[in-house]
Amino acid sequence: MPAETLSLPLLVDAEQLLPVLSHPLLRIVDLGKPRVYEQVHLPHALSLPPALLVRQEEHASGLLPDIEQLQQLVQTLQITPQHQVVVYDDEGGAWAGRLIWTLHILGFSRVSLLNGGIHAWLAKGLPTSSEMTGLAPVEPFQLNGLNPEPRITLAELKTILDEQPDAYTLWDCRTQGEYTGARLAARRGGHLPGAFHYEWNTVLDRQNNLCLRPLPEIMAELQQQGLDPQKPVIVYCQSHHRSGLAYVLARLFNWPVRAYDGAWSEWGNRLDTPIVTGEHPL
Repeated sequence: MPAETLSLPLLVDAEQLLPVLSHPLLRIVDLGKPRVYEQVHLPHALSLPPALLVRQEEHASGLLPDIEQLQQLVQTLQITPQHQVVVYDDEGGAWAGRLIWTLHILGFSRVSLLNGGIHAWLAKGLPTSSEMTGLAPVEPFQLNGLNPEPRITLAELKTILDEQPDAYTLWDCRTQGEYTGARLAARRGGHLPGAFHYEWNTVLDRQNNLCLRPLPEIMAELQQQGLDPQKPVIVYCQSHHRSGLAYVLARLFNWPVRAYDGAWSEWGNRLDTPIVTGEHPL
């Protein structure tokens, strides 16, 4: 008998995940530090190094991997489109969000972020393990093409800024210093023309084990900073690590969203890209 389908929302709380921990179609992925995983992780969770999610090309340090690397990622996770993947990390959801974005590009739709990650799970005293997880092999799933919608490339972004600068709202998820150009993390500092600033970890509730703050509060603050919810959103940071969580948030708000994986490591290191320094005029 085939296993009964499992379908969870994009954002799941620990209490929602607990009853289905042993479901045969559940795959839990831990993107936290390996030393933490060795000591404690969710039962049946697989440890995945974030390095498997990125490819470097010249200065761009966070590009989407090539198709061979992505096929290897699917093999490592031992997943098919029938699997429900739940992802967490130990930093509030940035790396977890990066994996969710990647899986969306690969065509996997049953993907969820565990709210608060390992911190929230431990705070609630829920079951844990320190054993390495061995995955039962599944029928190899072959990728046939990628979904380009969640991603925007350097060339596309330059064209948009040249021809349709008001078509998108641009969300810069980095620190204030990186955004203004006061802190250099590339040959040139600053931000994309028209981008507003809202640092990625502002959405986390540090008094509540790095769970997300109430979504209406986050929505109101984003709009105060300059986000137009009527426009599609482009999110970026330095290497599409921190903006992984911003991508998930935009999806939670049902906004069309694309992530720029070249990010500032690509944009700021080139000399042919327009940049703006200083504060964003609200």
